[in-house]
Parts: sequence; C-alpha cells; structure tokens
Amino acid sequence: MPELPEVETVVRGLHRLLCGSVFVRVVDRAPAKSVSVSPSFDSRPFAELLTGRRVLNVTRRGKNILVELDRDMILWVHLKMTGKFRWQPVTAPRDRHDLVVFDLDSTDTEGYHLRFNDYRRFGRLRLYPADEVWSQPGLRELGPEPLEMSAEEFMERCRQRPRMLKPALLDQSFIAGLGNIYADEALFAARLHPRRLTSSVSTVKLRELHGHIRRLLRRAIRLMGTSVDSYAGVNGTPGRFQRYLQVYGREGEPCPRCGRRTAQPSGGKPPRDCRPLQAGLISDAR
Repeated sequence: MPELPEVETVVRGLHRLLCGSVFVRVVDRAPAKSVSVSPSFDSRPFAELLTGRRVLNVTRRGKNILVELDRDMILWVHLKMTGKFRWQPVTAPRDRHDLVVFDLDSTDTEGYHLRFNDYRRFGRLRLYPADEVWSQPGLRELGPEPLEMSAEEFMERCRQRPRMLKPALLDQSFIAGLGNIYADEALFAARLHPRRLTSSVSTVKLRELHGHIRRLLRRAIRLMGTSVDSYAGVNGTPGRFQRYLQVYGREGEPCPRCGRRTAQPSGGKPPRDCRPLQAGLISDAR
C-alpha cells in the first residue's frame, strides 16, 4: 500500500496538473464500492457532481488525498493497495482497470487527461461537502502527521498506551501515514525490535526513533517514494527509495549491519548484537 512518501508524491503531481482546472467531463466506470457520494447530495451521481467543478487545491492527510473543489466540495481519495492516478494521452487505449476518467478544460492539458486505475478495486473515491468530510471515519481519528509531530509529543504518545512498537507505528490514530516499509526501516535504524513495548523504551531511544522516522520519510519523498509493487507517480515515473531499503522485503537475506541472516517468522530471537527486524511477523493491513 502506498504510504506517506508515495501519497505525498502523488499529491504533488496532482497539484501541479489539476489546480485551477475544471472537470469538463467525468466518465465513471467504477464498481459501486469504489465510488460514493455523501447523502447530502440527494443521490446525484458521482460524475454529475464533479462535472463543472474547479480544482482549488490538492492536499494530503496521512495516506489520504484531498482534492478541494469550488462550491465547498472535497474529493477524498484513498489509493489502498493498487489504486493510482495516471496522466495519459486521450488517444491511449483504455485499460479495463481505468475506473474513472477526468477530462479537464485547461490549455496546458490539451491532448491529455487523468485516469484513476485500480486493478484490485480496493481504492476509494468519495465526494463530501467540505464541512462534512473531516467528521468521517478514516479521517476524524487520524493521529498527528509524523513530519509535524515533535519528539516530545511522540514520546508522550508512546507512554500513554504501552503496546508493541510496530503495531503502534502502524496505527493511523497514533501516527498518520506510516506502513510496513517505513516502520520497518525506522525500527531497524533505531536498533529497536518491533515487538518491544513502547513503555520499555528509554527516552533517548524514543527520541532517536522519532528522528529516524522523520529522516527516512523526508528522504523517501525526495526520491519520489518506494516502488516495490505497482506504485508510480502520476506521470508513471517509479520511486527510487527501494534502492536504499535495509530490511523491508529482505527476510532471509544477510543483515546489512552484522552480516547474519535475518530470522524467519518462526525462527526465534534475532542476534543480540544486531536484532534485525522480523518484518514478516507484523503486517500492515490498512
């Protein structure tokens, strides 16, 4: 699933392409579970509501994309596992997984349009009035943004509820935007086992973990995210952070720190002098 750096990369691409433009035509071929509108719109179709709306801004909250439209409307998007936006020529053959197509009025977009593609169909596109969207499940409970949260707030949140480190980092109400990739990488960088309780970690180590989370996220954003499956930016360019992964997806390979092979999910404790992540033990289902 795209995490904070990947979603941030998509948001920046959409902001550059969409802001100031009007949706002049929207073709909706998505299944009912993929596209929805607020009951406040009196059952008007998704495509009809979007047509004629001008894009004012594109922002991110956690792993969520928020497209701000005129007349106080928000297009709220969650990419889930395989959802993606693609800026493509109008004449390009339609893929059967192109669920929604957005045509724009801007002269800068002549010959191109935006497609939402999702072959697993877990992604969600939802339309809400601006004054309703932040009260919706999936947004209202989100925790702080990791790049905005201070070390003191991070430590305080760790002390409030003792639990294993990795599930805490994956909990979007604890901290918004992290998933398996950056949780694994940050814990390894801080030399902390994912099953260690937050309450057992010293102040020094928690501050160190907070610093690694911010450092890794910033670097991944600069490199346009991590492409380990189907993720790519709006222009189709893959991310480059996967070249620098230390532990994510490397179960059974030699540890980059001590050279030993990392423990498998059933393989007992990792070496004391390294304690590499057993990344397969705890997964991100969000």
